[in-house]
Amino acid sequence: MPSSILGPISFIGLLVLSNVFMTFAWYAHLKNLSDKPWWIAALLSWAIAFFEYALQVPANRIGFEHYDLAQLKITQEVITLAVFVPFSILYMGQPFKLDFVWAGLCLLGAVYFIFR
Repeated sequence: MPSSILGPISFIGLLVLSNVFMTFAWYAHLKNLSDKPWWIAALLSWAIAFFEYALQVPANRIGFEHYDLAQLKITQEVITLAVFVPFSILYMGQPFKLDFVWAGLCLLGAVYFIFR
C-alpha cells in the first residue's frame, strides 16, 4: 500500500477507536452505573476517556499532516455519528430514528463543503 494512503487510513482508524472509547466514557454509565453516585460514574468515565485521548491525539497529529483543521473536525463529527448510532441502538437499546439518517445527510453536506 502506498505510504501516501497509510497516513489517512491510520488517522481514520485511530479516530474510530478513539470514538468508541469516548462514546462509552460519555454514555455507558447511564446504563451500567445509574444506581451509583455521579462521582463514581465520573471517575470511571475519566479512566475510559484516557484511552480516548491516547488515540485521539496521535490521530489528529497524523491527520493534520494530510488535512486542514476544519477537515479534521468534520471527519471527527462524521465518525462520532457513525459510532454513536450503532452504540445507541445495539448497546443502549434505543430505537432507530429516521433523524439519524437526516443528521448523516447534513454531515455529508458538511463534508462536501469542507473538502471541496
